[in-house]
Amino acid sequence: MSQARHLVVFVKAPRLGAVKTRLAADIGALAAWRFYRAMTARLLRRLGRDRRWRLWLAVTPDRFAHGPAFWPPTLPRLAQGGGDLGRRMARVLNALPPGPAIIVGSDVPGIGVDHVARAFAALSAHDLVFGPAADGGYWLVGARRRPLPRGMFANVRWSSAHALADTLAGLDRRRSVALIDRLADVDRGADLAIARSGAAGAR
Repeated sequence: MSQARHLVVFVKAPRLGAVKTRLAADIGALAAWRFYRAMTARLLRRLGRDRRWRLWLAVTPDRFAHGPAFWPPTLPRLAQGGGDLGRRMARVLNALPPGPAIIVGSDVPGIGVDHVARAFAALSAHDLVFGPAADGGYWLVGARRRPLPRGMFANVRWSSAHALADTLAGLDRRRSVALIDRLADVDRGADLAIARSGAAGAR
């Protein structure tokens, strides 16, 4: 019997003024808060309907992992814990039950079930998978087996154009890596305008 697949969405508790702060600088805190809530809700509905994987939430701040139900109450939740993004991702991935596991961010409007399915398919032949982001980071990371390679996320310049390159450079060369679709996240007002124009053009 094959092991279960685990898909984790990294989320922030949607508190006014505490989410999408760079976007808020361009469009205002209230508009950024509304955007984040709506985008996250749509993403969870989209990804949660697929039976090919089990959907999890990894929440920050930790106290909201078991607190108010900002998200569907049926979704299992994990606390991200402290440290930089790399430490938090490693902690969450290593805490999951056995089986291939993937993390995606909650600020990439274009994520669809086909992207996730391709990432899991890549893990059938590779140790690790990444979804490159347009800004030089990555919107998806996954591993076929855990625990993760020691120091996998060390010396990474997070929130920079070097995040993916730094991560790949630090990997053991014996690890096979797959790269899937390149997508764009929404950090600034200009990103939001592009995302909205793309959605309008797809209608």
